[in-house]
Amino acid sequence: MKLIVICGATATGKSDLAIALASELNAEIINADSMQIYKGMDIGTAKLPVSERAGIAHHMLDVLEVNQDSTVAWYQEQARAAISDIHARGKDAIVVGGTGLYIKSILDELNFPDTDPVVRASLELELATIGLNPLIERLEKLDPAAAIAIDRANSRRVIRALEVIAITGKPFTANLPREASTRYPDAVQFGLVMDRDQLGERISERVDRMWEMGFVEEVKKLINDGITKGRTAQLALGYSQLIAMQNGLWSEEEAKEDTKRATRQYARRQETWFSRDERITWISQAQPRFETAMQHLEKIN
Repeated sequence: MKLIVICGATATGKSDLAIALASELNAEIINADSMQIYKGMDIGTAKLPVSERAGIAHHMLDVLEVNQDSTVAWYQEQARAAISDIHARGKDAIVVGGTGLYIKSILDELNFPDTDPVVRASLELELATIGLNPLIERLEKLDPAAAIAIDRANSRRVIRALEVIAITGKPFTANLPREASTRYPDAVQFGLVMDRDQLGERISERVDRMWEMGFVEEVKKLINDGITKGRTAQLALGYSQLIAMQNGLWSEEEAKEDTKRATRQYARRQETWFSRDERITWISQAQPRFETAMQHLEKIN
């Protein structure tokens, strides 16, 4: 049974290719978007509605409440269990998403140490006293690759990266193997890449469409559901901007424009992260994606 990964920056069309391949191969899909795991976070994460999933089983969607926090270790365990279950039923598994660390946690053996209460407390005290930006600047110096990969609004993951560096004396990303996959050596990875100007236009159009679909109302409901009580979900692109708007910090137009800006920045970080993995076969916007992917799969069979 095959394990296929479809990755790349946001808004490059990963979900469409995943559906097409899953339909052809009678496969099932595993989500690797760190925010689509949350119930109710639909519009802002561009989560495919059930009506557009072509009857294909999707895993790791809508598995947490917005007031619950997620970790890479938790995701790794759940996603690998889903792969084992799919393969045991004689089907191929397709992992699709843009959260690079989640995908890497599936494919590779991550060797993160346990937390150190003293180091963690010291970093959290720094966060409270001097703020997040100096910690990000420190991470950029100690481990530029980690600074690219981690959402800069996610203080918990910035602190975790600095904690791992302090405990091990090595960069956070030294724990992320770059060699051949150690867990699934036969996994096939496809990366979707798009001209940056065109991608920027697609992101802008997607954000405008999110607003038209009722994104503001979605966030208002999630605030009532407790999104601000958890640390992870409220940091999602668009959601954090609209929460700030609801708190009177921004106008609605400012929230929308900052969502576009932050999403473009995130897409660039995704491109940089995935470009480091030599196992990925890249498919450009000029290529017929489904046909190119199928030809590659047939060639290696």
